[in-house]
Amino acid sequence: MLVQSLTLAAAGTALFASTTLPAIAHPNDPSAPREGGVRAADLLAKVRGCVQVSHGRYRSKRGAPADIPVCGAHGAVFWKADMDIDCDGRPGLLCNRQTDPFFSPATAFRQSDGRYLSAETLPYMVVPGASSIWDHRAHGVNGGAVAAVIFQGRVQYAVVGDTGPKDIIGEASYATAKALGIPPDPRIGGAGSGVTYIVFKNSRVSPIESHRAAVVQGEALARKFLREN
Repeated sequence: MLVQSLTLAAAGTALFASTTLPAIAHPNDPSAPREGGVRAADLLAKVRGCVQVSHGRYRSKRGAPADIPVCGAHGAVFWKADMDIDCDGRPGLLCNRQTDPFFSPATAFRQSDGRYLSAETLPYMVVPGASSIWDHRAHGVNGGAVAAVIFQGRVQYAVVGDTGPKDIIGEASYATAKALGIPPDPRIGGAGSGVTYIVFKNSRVSPIESHRAAVVQGEALARKFLREN
């Protein structure tokens, strides 16, 4: 897990843009379900207000003000934050100790064969570690829970795949960022703001590594969420 500074991210944008990266499996390619059935605008309208369910608020990065609440809605919790890039888990060409100085070969949750998740191929998001601020487990959010991550009009379905610092929020895997058009480089990538994370309570993708299952379940849960009062 790496918490990026906005200054570093801005300075590295041009460098990243000129770099050709190996292709990763994209959830919208012909071999995967399409993820455009539920409009981002409709989901954002549903989470316009906030009934705070966290006991305190989170920071977007070290030194930032603690001003991000976790909000509750019928069937979901959500927050609006930045996106830092999580490259942790099973190492590959894009996520390893050479590409990420803060790389960890482990994720909080494992896939069905016991191996750690792959940040570079699996769209997953990160929840803060349980604390007095907020305990995600008490709100039906555990490993494999389904989430809709929204940025600039795009909806990307993901699973809860890792936990992060207890006082910082706003992080997702390399694959999630790439699918949303966010620079995914763990050193200089990420988005400084404008990302909405909606996690559906008591949901679970099995196996956790099946993005296809996350899309199918995510679409159904998102439609149900929009129908609720």
